[in-house]
Amino acid sequence: MKNNILIVDDVHAIFMEMAEAKGYTCDYRPLIKVDEAMQIIGDYAGLVIRSKFRVDRAVLDAATNLQFIARAGAGMDNIDEVYALEKGINLINAPEGNSDAVGEHAIGLLLSLMNNLNRGDAEIRNGEWKREANRGYELKGKTVGIIGYGHMGSSFARKLSGFQVNVIAYDKYKTGFSDKYAREVSMEEIVKHSDVLSLHIPLTTETDGLVDDEYLFHFKKPIFFLNTSRGKTAKVSAILNAIREGKILGAGLDVLEVEKFPSLAEQSWFDELKQSGKVLLSPHVAGWTFDSYRKISEVMAEKLIDLKG
Repeated sequence: MKNNILIVDDVHAIFMEMAEAKGYTCDYRPLIKVDEAMQIIGDYAGLVIRSKFRVDRAVLDAATNLQFIARAGAGMDNIDEVYALEKGINLINAPEGNSDAVGEHAIGLLLSLMNNLNRGDAEIRNGEWKREANRGYELKGKTVGIIGYGHMGSSFARKLSGFQVNVIAYDKYKTGFSDKYAREVSMEEIVKHSDVLSLHIPLTTETDGLVDDEYLFHFKKPIFFLNTSRGKTAKVSAILNAIREGKILGAGLDVLEVEKFPSLAEQSWFDELKQSGKVLLSPHVAGWTFDSYRKISEVMAEKLIDLKG
């Protein structure tokens, strides 16, 4: 029991190889249901999850021998972190494994938005040739504001370095992080100077609904808006209001307040969202590439090995 791990979601085989080489025993059950896992979780020292499971107090109480939880990804918002730590359970994640994927995805969203690539493609396929309507913007010389300068925010800044832009960043929980890719600034400066705003923050009680009507009202210039963090950090209704008012020129959203169907289609704002020519959507895949699939598992296994010593 001391070294056995229950894996309840899909992870790359390299994780099992590395963990077992260090003496762990892996029980790989990616199709297991929550109620089934609850019945056996007490027999395991480790739990590996991705996004399928919400590790709440009930799960943690059932996991009487749990020593660690490893999440194959960056955010930890599907784990009751406070309660887990109270129980002495170690928490592991792997933001280093998908930060390049997120940074590249954000660049792709931004360039597509600024140059109307998706809209122009769709119009041509529909027999329309609209040059003037699809005239774009150049990224060079613009000021890009980044909220959150951890693994994801700094990766985006590095990817921007070849575009000759001014990158400024705000992080409530860090100071002195200015580097050759971004300059640390206050939130007031983000609001005043940004031509592009990109979110790279975890979902917490403080960031839940951060981007709302009031927040967007204070921006001095029309912006392009990107969210590759967590959907609930930005209210979709506020984004759509800002688009109608001309405060947002285009929005690239990899995440939404409500995700997956049929729930997404039931939202009051969904019809306007999907019909807007100024919104580019992707299905929460910014950090999920063929490359990051392996890298996340490698990082997670390395941290697990370090934990064991």
